[in-house]
Amino acid sequence: MARSMIVVRSPASDPAARDVEIVERKGLGHPDTICDALAEEVSLSLCRHYLERFSRILHHNVDKILLVGGAARPTFGGGEILQPIEIYLAGRATSVYNNKSIPVDDIALDACRRWLRQHVPNLDVDRGVRVTSRIKPGSADLAALFDRDTASPLANDTSIGCGFAPFTDLERVVLEVERTLNGASAHDDCPALGQDIKVMGIRRGSEISLTIACAFIDRYTADLDAYVAHKAHVQQLARDTAARVARLPIDVGVNRTDDLAHGNIYLTVTGTSAEAGDDGEVGRGNRTSGLITPYRVMSIEAAAGKNPLTHTGKLYNIMASSIASTLIETVAGITAADCVLVSEIGHPVANPTIVDVAISGLPMSNQLQTTVADIVKQQTSHVSDLTHALLQRRVTVF
Repeated sequence: MARSMIVVRSPASDPAARDVEIVERKGLGHPDTICDALAEEVSLSLCRHYLERFSRILHHNVDKILLVGGAARPTFGGGEILQPIEIYLAGRATSVYNNKSIPVDDIALDACRRWLRQHVPNLDVDRGVRVTSRIKPGSADLAALFDRDTASPLANDTSIGCGFAPFTDLERVVLEVERTLNGASAHDDCPALGQDIKVMGIRRGSEISLTIACAFIDRYTADLDAYVAHKAHVQQLARDTAARVARLPIDVGVNRTDDLAHGNIYLTVTGTSAEAGDDGEVGRGNRTSGLITPYRVMSIEAAAGKNPLTHTGKLYNIMASSIASTLIETVAGITAADCVLVSEIGHPVANPTIVDVAISGLPMSNQLQTTVADIVKQQTSHVSDLTHALLQRRVTVF
């Protein structure tokens, strides 16, 4: 068994101390987020099937999904789809176990259609989208590694996971504004509000500027005056939400490129730009923090769709954030923490090769290093709890 090395150092990153900070979140109906969500839904559906039939999760990684945008003709009062959205599923999954066939493609297609109906309700799943599965069996060596009978699951990749805590004011604003705009209450109050909502936040000194790209739905938008009213509603809701999160001057702009005089506006049939030429792919959007944070430690791993038992590309990104948050919550004086973990393929998931922790707020000492190391060991030793949390949807990865 490889021996873990735990490195404790200072200081942690502090984007709030910079003159400029930039944070982004791609909302639920953004093509990239749709791909992440579908990948995760397929993985969870496979896990449920495997557990029900074989009492164990079998080898799979379905983190390769591509969305090819369609074509549409939105019109005030209701337009039409001209060409359907195309979604291609790829990846690897066990399709035969103990000489029993597993309907991987059927499971994957059903999972995608179910998620789309629930979360993009104005998309006609039967006619407005085509989902194609190209999921294949996994390689023999990785399948054998997955099935190896050990006390702890073995990492099926050499991967990096990164996390940080706490969120800055800007990070909290961007996250909360998108979640509010995509919440059930916002859509009930404004049915014209689509799910494709992207929030770009910029802080210059102590001032925050939000640029919100928001797809509006044509059937609930009677004319240009109605569109302008919808924009004003979203702008005010975003401004009110941001003000509750952070006491900083905040400017909010919605669909800033609109040209009302010429009728160039962000109007859609379905509520997502995927209907008209905007494409998507797993891993191009939010990290496991729910944000895109260029001034933070960040991995480019596509966590969505990776199996929740052995793939450290998923587990370690979530675990790193948990370690950072636990340090902030349990060690008085630590004001910020970064964490980077590295796995080694074939070694126990609970035994990272390297754990690199950076902290701020306390002077470095042997006692502090011991305290941090103990928390790291406690967190990594309970990786099975994280697997269960993912299966129960108590943890999100995008």
